[in-house]
Amino acid sequence: MHDQPFDDAPLVVAGRRFQSRLMVGTGKYRDFDETARALEASGTEVVTFAVRRTNLGQNTDEPNLLDAVSPERYTLLPNTAGCYDARAAVRTCRLARELLDGHNLVKLEVLGDDTTLYPNVVETLKAAEELVKDGFDVMAYTSDDPIVALELERLGCCAVMPLGSLIGSGCGIQNPHNIRLIIERARVPVLIDAGIGTPSEAALAMELGCDAVLMNSAIAHSPRPIRMAHAMKRAVEAGRTAFLAGRMPRRDRAEASSPKSGRIAAT
Repeated sequence: MHDQPFDDAPLVVAGRRFQSRLMVGTGKYRDFDETARALEASGTEVVTFAVRRTNLGQNTDEPNLLDAVSPERYTLLPNTAGCYDARAAVRTCRLARELLDGHNLVKLEVLGDDTTLYPNVVETLKAAEELVKDGFDVMAYTSDDPIVALELERLGCCAVMPLGSLIGSGCGIQNPHNIRLIIERARVPVLIDAGIGTPSEAALAMELGCDAVLMNSAIAHSPRPIRMAHAMKRAVEAGRTAFLAGRMPRRDRAEASSPKSGRIAAT
């Protein structure tokens, strides 16, 4: 008898419903053809891109991302990568809304410096407040500070996205305890954003209870990005199923898996 798929409620972000819990970026691929094939293999429904570094038709003599990533197939998630203060981030989101005919779902990313690409939480909070007031649905990239995550939620962000480790580092989740604290207290979706390098790390994020994972470098920097995208799809699905199933309790001593009663006596 074949295993039957397990039912799971869809991921809901700002009223939008998604079956896939893997969100994927479009940067660092060899070309738009490879981008499109990786997205297909990942099974993602949400695609993020840096507004300040992507041609969406404003440059008619350059390849257009929307030719490879159809807005009819994917939910677009423009992000503010490359912004270092609230003013620039807000301006970038408004530009995205204009280029995408009123699209209001955005990923807010305000960086502290070029070396760590660590989030500047002060400017992030300032930008989040202004964007929410301006009618945007804001998914906010942030540190793994539980208090900052709660404040972003209080300001009206539709999702909080703590880093696992530094952007593009592939170092995995460095502080799972803080991620658990964020998940336990959040009433909006929590997504790991940044630092995932392997499928096992993506599965761990889901086993911790994250609602989804967002990644780019882990797929794009693989020698075989299409195969890695497929592996990440399976890892996120496995991690989510494991979380819903619940892990066995940890014990401080061994416990035999077979019963002690009814054993055949030794002769």
